[in-house]
Amino acid sequence: MPLRHDVGTAIVAYIRHGRPASACRRLFLRTLAPHVGFASGSAITWIAKQALEQAGIEGYAHHGAHLFRHSLATDLLRSGASFAKIGQLLRHRSIDSTRIYAKLDIEKRSCPSEWCSWVS
Repeated sequence: MPLRHDVGTAIVAYIRHGRPASACRRLFLRTLAPHVGFASGSAITWIAKQALEQAGIEGYAHHGAHLFRHSLATDLLRSGASFAKIGQLLRHRSIDSTRIYAKLDIEKRSCPSEWCSWVS
C-alpha cells in the first residue's frame, strides 16, 4: 500500500532511532522486553485509544484503531472512490462489510451510482 511521504519519513525515523534492537522481523515491536511483535490487534487498539485520550480528542463514534480505518474509508468515499475499491483496500471479505459506509453519502444527500438502488 502506498504511503504518504511524511509517514514514510516517520517510519524510517522510528527504525533508526526508536525501534528497540531485536532479531524480530516485524516492523513495530513492544517497547518492553521481550522486544517482539504484538500478540494481537487489540494491542494496537489500546495504543490508539491512549494516544487519542492523551491528545484530548473526544466525540468520535469509533474508538481505537478502528477510528483510523473508518477515517480512511470516509475520506476515500468523499473523494469519489468506489465501495469495491474501499473494500479491497480495507481487505473486507464481503462487500457487506463495506456497506456501512453508504450512510455517509446519504448524509450528504448523494449516493454512488453502484449503491443508489441499494439505498432506495
